[in-house]
Amino acid sequence: MERIYLDHAATTSTLPVAMDAVMEQMRVGGNPSSLHSAGRRARATVEAAREDIARLAHCDSAEVIFTSGGTEADNLAVKGLFWKRQASNPRARKILVSSVEHHAVSEAVEWLEKNEDAVAIWLSVDATGRVDPDTVRAEIAQDPEAVALVTVMWANNEVGTIQPVAEIAAIASEYGVPMHTDAVQAFGTVPVDFRASDATTMAISGHKIGAPMGVGALIATRAAALEPVLHGGGQERSVRSGTIDAASIAGFAAAARAAGENLHEEANRLATLRNRLIEGVQELVPDATLRGATPETADEMTAGVWRRLPGNAHFTFAGCEGDSLLFLLDMAGIESSTGSACNAGVPRPSHVLLAMGLDEVTARGAQRFTLGHSSTDADVDGLLAALPAAFAQAQKAGLAAHTPDASLWH
Repeated sequence: MERIYLDHAATTSTLPVAMDAVMEQMRVGGNPSSLHSAGRRARATVEAAREDIARLAHCDSAEVIFTSGGTEADNLAVKGLFWKRQASNPRARKILVSSVEHHAVSEAVEWLEKNEDAVAIWLSVDATGRVDPDTVRAEIAQDPEAVALVTVMWANNEVGTIQPVAEIAAIASEYGVPMHTDAVQAFGTVPVDFRASDATTMAISGHKIGAPMGVGALIATRAAALEPVLHGGGQERSVRSGTIDAASIAGFAAAARAAGENLHEEANRLATLRNRLIEGVQELVPDATLRGATPETADEMTAGVWRRLPGNAHFTFAGCEGDSLLFLLDMAGIESSTGSACNAGVPRPSHVLLAMGLDEVTARGAQRFTLGHSSTDADVDGLLAALPAAFAQAQKAGLAAHTPDASLWH
């Protein structure tokens, strides 16, 4: 059976140019911290990569701190900013965090609450998953000295909504509060300008744009006060110790160069494909409701106006369990995602959808289809051909059981 992959938000396939770059650096070898010729060559590869990634992120190359991925970058930012702020001002205990953050951020905040006396202030969102900047201002204005940091993601990994990061960062800056943004889903997909955003730190990841898994970066201004999470050799501005993975970094840079070469064109291509997918699903399955921000029109795409990620189409399907629909689609050759957490084999509704005001039953019917560089019209056609029958079977199974009935898949 030919497979159709519609889960690019989870990871996308590695680009050939990235694989070539990884293999070339692995062949030549060398530790970038060594002083001999091999080490200097590896260091040159890393520094060239730093410049390539900085170019796509619109930041200085010195602001790029390489990590093992987005999760580490988020933890370094959230914990590092909190600890430094606390050291200079013990009253600064509040962390303003959006209620729709990726678990890499939300669980880092919860850990600080449990272990470091932090106080989480969960910022509400509207029905599309968007944070209102006025909400942030109101929270900070109550007592600016009590706020350690603000963290709001650039774009949501589940429903694709793009946040007003620059507006929120400007408010935080006005009060002298550092701002972190998780841009893992946005980087390399829509224009991301770190310098213009006025954020203090920003997390990005390689495997979302066609680089290998296991490499990412924290973009941090020179003035960003960060306490290290890892201690050791003092690499990466003495903020992130550990032997630098030159091969993966070379692959990350190759993917970033490829993304930067046709960012606008690819965003428009994916959004056009996404809009056709959305229209097809809504026509074939009236019980499907699109979640997240309103999709852009063709004119808005041309103008570079983005409210949601170009490749994201997130629905809730009334009367069925999202996991049932996922497994039925998988049997039909379609690979998608529910976008929800699953603990100990028990499906749970998405915290993002609950924050957007959905009830638990509705939220459990979630299904996320995400497009990427390898997606084609044929992929959308395949989904639209398989979806009605899969939905009918999933709806027949209903929401009564947390564990889907395997007998209904045959």
